[in-house]
Amino acid sequence: MIQKIFSYLIPIKIFKKKSARSKIIEVTWANGELVLDSENTNYSYGSLQRILRYGLRNIGYQNILEMDHILLLGVAGGSVIKTLVDEIEYKGKITGVEIDPDMIQIANQYFNLNKIKQLEIIIDDAFEFVLKTKENYNLIIIDVFEDIKMPNFLFEKFFSERVCSLLKNQGFILFNTMILDEAHNVRNRKYISEINPKLFNSKMLPRIEVHNELIIIEKVA
Repeated sequence: MIQKIFSYLIPIKIFKKKSARSKIIEVTWANGELVLDSENTNYSYGSLQRILRYGLRNIGYQNILEMDHILLLGVAGGSVIKTLVDEIEYKGKITGVEIDPDMIQIANQYFNLNKIKQLEIIIDDAFEFVLKTKENYNLIIIDVFEDIKMPNFLFEKFFSERVCSLLKNQGFILFNTMILDEAHNVRNRKYISEINPKLFNSKMLPRIEVHNELIIIEKVA
């Protein structure tokens, strides 16, 4: 409790680990909250939770409450899962795919992710999982980062078409991206241009928390 109080004055690091997949992982008390960070960016809670909450609000909490199954690619500490369960009070199934088992261990230990009964965690590569799954989803949240880098496969037409094919009717994709230079702007515009406008509505929510841009895709046909 003392650490929590003092964290309003200065961040207090309580855990640090080197992970083979994620390099440095840190858990810190900041402004009275536990946050999960990599070496150069926030991985869960803190700014990331605010960013994805904004995206979910744009989709509509009432729409989300009516969904049966949500897929999360990139779990980290699970802040968006906490938003879904604790704030929106979503009751349906959540499947979380995370490549780094160390991340899930930390999420369970510090953020009690393993106490969420409707959550299934799968340790797998997001690309491989998307190719294998036979499920369809009402909402697919893509939040895959390696520190501040995003794997190239996320923006390949083959992958985006495969993810879109997993949506149920009136389903949504919420894709969190990072914009650090003009090349990233071009990358995102190209990504949007390749989405079939006859089947999907798509839009960008730019410059959230300075460097993040959300892409929202809705299946309409």
